[in-house]
Amino acid sequence: MSIKLKTYINFMKYRRLALLGSALLVLLSLVLLITRGLNFGIDFTGGMLLQLEFDSPVSVAEVRGSLDKIGFGGSVIQAYSEKGVLIRLKTDQESDQKKIVTSLRESLGKNVKVLRTEVVGPVAGSQLRRSAILATSLALLAMLAYITFRFQFRFAVGGVVALVHDVIITLGIFSITYHEVSMPFIAGMLTLVGYSINDTIVVFDRVRENFKNLKQWGVVDLFNNSINQVLSRTINTSLTTLFPVITLFLWGGEVISDFSMALLIGIIVGTYSSIYIAGAMVVEWYLRSPHEAGKLQKR
Repeated sequence: MSIKLKTYINFMKYRRLALLGSALLVLLSLVLLITRGLNFGIDFTGGMLLQLEFDSPVSVAEVRGSLDKIGFGGSVIQAYSEKGVLIRLKTDQESDQKKIVTSLRESLGKNVKVLRTEVVGPVAGSQLRRSAILATSLALLAMLAYITFRFQFRFAVGGVVALVHDVIITLGIFSITYHEVSMPFIAGMLTLVGYSINDTIVVFDRVRENFKNLKQWGVVDLFNNSINQVLSRTINTSLTTLFPVITLFLWGGEVISDFSMALLIGIIVGTYSSIYIAGAMVVEWYLRSPHEAGKLQKR
């Protein structure tokens, strides 16, 4: 059963307030990224990930105390169950793994099973980081070219600015929560970029269909009417995507938590930005274009 809305919402009435609020959020996210940074996983920094399972319940404090005795107290330790922990180390030496497992067995008096070991060298981590930045940048440039060809350049700029807005705010939230930035996170970010631009394209496509009414409606009502016409579709799509992602985030486990969190933030922020960033920017561009002034009947 789909949701069908017959109400009319004047979205563009609040466009300048929304743009100001988004600018402040982007600025705050950039400040956090500069001052606090991101919690890069071993995919990007190099190091070792150990997934350990004990034969009885264990706390993070107990594990950290044991590691501190052998000089690894600064490692990132996360509990994923009563008996299981993930340990991220800034070392890629196999001998250190054996030392850690031995120390845990002796100091805690528990049997320890190594379920998973991942090792990434510093050179490979640096290459992965560059590749991730390159992939995201190429995706944005490709979308800029596509939207320019399909619609107009100002639509392309609005769409890409909305994507950059989504990416920066998502990174800012990851900085605040200190959630790990790993390869699944990059996959989530690229999925987010595709999802967000899809929402924007749907709105822009309806605007193009209604463009014949520009002189009659004015650019503000052109966008308002177009957004309201596709609003039911936007809500239905967002909800059907959001519910499975929430399920993945809550019960999907540690392995896909970075991916699902990036998607969860992206769906919410991306739906917002397709209206209040992409749409609002194009409206403001038209209103400030002298050669378009004769076509606009009202602000």
